[in-house]
Amino acid sequence: MIEQISFILNKEVISTGINPALPLLDFIRKEMHLYGTKEVCKEGDCGACSVMVGELKDGEVVYKTVTSCIYPIGNVNGKHVVTIEGLNSGDLIPQQEAFVEEGASQCGFCTPGFIISTTNYLVNNKTYRLEDGINSIAGNICRCTGYSSISRAIENLINKLNEKSEGNSVKSLIAQNVIPKYFANIQTQLREINSSGTLNGFDQKVFVGGGSDLLVQMPDRLLEKNISLVSKEHINFIEEEDDKIIVGAGTTFEEFKNSSIIKKYFPKINNQLNLVASLPIRNMATIGGNIVNASPIGDFTIILLALNSNIELRSSVTGISRELSLSDFYLGYKKLNKQPDELVEKIWFVKPGGEFYFNFEKVSKRTFLDIASVNTAIYINIENEIVKYCFVSAGGVAPVPKYLEQSSEFLRGKKITLETVFDTLKIVQNEISPISDVRGSAEYKRLLLSQLIKAHFIELFPGKISLEALI
Repeated sequence: MIEQISFILNKEVISTGINPALPLLDFIRKEMHLYGTKEVCKEGDCGACSVMVGELKDGEVVYKTVTSCIYPIGNVNGKHVVTIEGLNSGDLIPQQEAFVEEGASQCGFCTPGFIISTTNYLVNNKTYRLEDGINSIAGNICRCTGYSSISRAIENLINKLNEKSEGNSVKSLIAQNVIPKYFANIQTQLREINSSGTLNGFDQKVFVGGGSDLLVQMPDRLLEKNISLVSKEHINFIEEEDDKIIVGAGTTFEEFKNSSIIKKYFPKINNQLNLVASLPIRNMATIGGNIVNASPIGDFTIILLALNSNIELRSSVTGISRELSLSDFYLGYKKLNKQPDELVEKIWFVKPGGEFYFNFEKVSKRTFLDIASVNTAIYINIENEIVKYCFVSAGGVAPVPKYLEQSSEFLRGKKITLETVFDTLKIVQNEISPISDVRGSAEYKRLLLSQLIKAHFIELFPGKISLEALI
């Protein structure tokens, strides 16, 4: 299938008929012959293919990094794409100078991705902190230098720019040669592109969100299908309505993580969600995509199950919507309570109130940037020292993302004591059915979930439950 899309690539306006499922990286390298954006893993893991994607939000251009190897080109319609060639000038820019001075580049294959991610951080923030600067490149892997020289380069760059104290606006960054002059005109150009309405509708056959999983699993097959990009549905939002928090299924992981509404009720969520994927993947991956992918270890699905979430599906054929509990959505391994023409449109859960506690735990082979071996979340509401209601979920221990119904029911009406925790662990073991695979043996996963359940209570009730008492 071919669709007409328009976007800005560096400083050139592109208008072309193209298959919207084509990975952006393939267009950049094979059609535009811009080879600075590297092709390495083709799974979004290494960051060598990172590009900046800017779009208008509330009249301002907001940029994010994405891994272009698994990003559908249809998602850049009406946006600004920046490759390393779009940053280069006659002389080294400050980001590149910092890397050279500290010997932070050896073979150079990964360096364009690091420069892109660093630039994205500089453009999106008015003041700079080393910790945030380091986090901005967390999705980029270097196989040569180690990371000390890269960290020093970021630190030197941040110190240098902070000394300027010019607010680091687009105008200021242009004056400091951090970004090229053409960035000053992007806002106006995007308004013109967005008003042109160049992307036409088409039959909805396969829904694609950020592509962070589908373009890994089946990139060639997607090119042969009619796809419908979830971004066209404009369902990336988070809002409060009466006693509910409603999340649009097109909301990305990073939008959820940074939402003021989510932070208001879950102040620790920012650190917890740093365990989920890398920044470029969180910028792409959607909540609805994580749900529909039905991975038994999907991090966001496990979180939403513990919040006792409901989902709303809408038929793209009839327009009829229906609602069901997320825990009833999974019928078996990769088998969903969903028709082919249905799109998960919204997710909602009741606002937390009273004395409530929430925690998410995850263990993987690497602490960050990895898929879980086992993950789990818990939500507990306490009234007069008694558990009023509780929802516990676990991943990696069943064919589906698992809502631990019996364990959750057992905890209701109980006091939080050591005896309660140990009794809960026995019920948990009866509810799960892990298998041995590359992420661990079935026995290991059983032990791991028990340890993570203990971690919930240690984290949430330190005055009542201690590590020493649970050993």
